[in-house]
Amino acid sequence: MQYLFCRHQVADYAKWRQVFDSHLAAQNESGLHVLYALHDNGDPPTVVMLFRVSDMEKAHAFMNAPEAAEAARESGVIGTPEVMILTD
Repeated sequence: MQYLFCRHQVADYAKWRQVFDSHLAAQNESGLHVLYALHDNGDPPTVVMLFRVSDMEKAHAFMNAPEAAEAARESGVIGTPEVMILTD
């Protein structure tokens, strides 16, 4: 099984979460199935997500699409996310 881990900073967690949740169907269609989307209690602008990946090719295409960059800007992502592909 493969997983995608992502950590980044956001300007406003509530705004980020609203945009993130609105893309759930698109995430699922692209092979990304959110297991956790959490923020750090001590540092709320730090967001961590873990996805189960059912189709890595579709997941890469989704993450590299221009729409993904636009959604990141719209949601207030700051800087470059840290992304890791994990395998159990």
